[in-house]
Amino acid sequence: MDVDLGGFLNQTSSYDYNDSYEYEVDPEPTQVNFFPFLYPVVMAVGLLGNGLLLAVLAKKCGSWSMSDTFVLHQGVVDILLLLTLPFWIVQASQPSGWSLGAPLCKISGAVFNINFYCGIFLLVCISLVRCLSCLSSIQGKLAVSHGICLLVYLISILLTIPDWIFLMPVKDKNGEEKTVCVHNYSPSGFDQQLFSRLPHHTLGFLLPATTLIICCSSILLRLQSRSKSRQKQRAVMVIVPLVTVFLLCWMPYNITLIVDTYRNLNQEPHGDDFSGNSEGSLETALKVTFALGCVHACLRPLLYFGLCRNFRKRTLAMLRCATFEPEGSLWELGVDKEGLPGQSPEGEALKQITDKQHQV
Repeated sequence: MDVDLGGFLNQTSSYDYNDSYEYEVDPEPTQVNFFPFLYPVVMAVGLLGNGLLLAVLAKKCGSWSMSDTFVLHQGVVDILLLLTLPFWIVQASQPSGWSLGAPLCKISGAVFNINFYCGIFLLVCISLVRCLSCLSSIQGKLAVSHGICLLVYLISILLTIPDWIFLMPVKDKNGEEKTVCVHNYSPSGFDQQLFSRLPHHTLGFLLPATTLIICCSSILLRLQSRSKSRQKQRAVMVIVPLVTVFLLCWMPYNITLIVDTYRNLNQEPHGDDFSGNSEGSLETALKVTFALGCVHACLRPLLYFGLCRNFRKRTLAMLRCATFEPEGSLWELGVDKEGLPGQSPEGEALKQITDKQHQV
């Protein structure tokens, strides 16, 4: 019996699939750009909170303590960072990206890092002062705190020298027709990147963060080993949340930056799909953690308002146009005007009685 092999089984000619079917890659899912919505909220809350903080300090002018000086300069650098947020809003919202020129790019990036350096260095100063005051009764003057703040500014500006050199508007490396404000190193210039980031990783983050952790641990241990006075408890309740929130906001950015530096040090290939996705994820992580660092600029006044009773009462009194004279420090950090250890209300009353007896 003959079998008819007609139909498609009898065809011997080859078929060119390229002419009739073209494989189309699905477009990547559109990423939601939340930065244009986040930055205005951070800017509004931050300027309001830090403005009230500086207003309270202005009304207290003439009777500042060492802690007032540190808090004042923290508020100033936070306001400087908040004033640069409109530039990052422009980059995030416009299709063309950064269109404000190289000078504003360098200024905005440098102010971002100056805020980080000043914030962590001044927080280290507050923690060290409180830690030393738990160990012994040391004396200090208000002029010393101003000198310390001046030194902090000087060190912070020196650490931002690489930002003034390498920050510039460049085309996005992902091939998009968009200009971004980033550090631009030469293709084989890892020495440039190491020069730029190594001081940031060591002097700007690892060393101060380790100091903060040691100081907070020491303060907590000393508080447990000694009598738990209310004065010391309030100081710990302010310092520890300040350090914790600072590290939670800034540590992700610095860890991501360290990972990026390590990746470039090993010179991992970026030609395959996996490494390309990894590189894109790392770039996204840098953008998100950068925004988280900016968020911290509006959190410090909220922490002071929630944790410091005297600051909260004085702020509310100022808003009501009333008069309020708090007892002790506004921030309850354990740093008074004449000496570093804060005095309790009982100590102040005893001092007043002694002064009256001497006058008699």
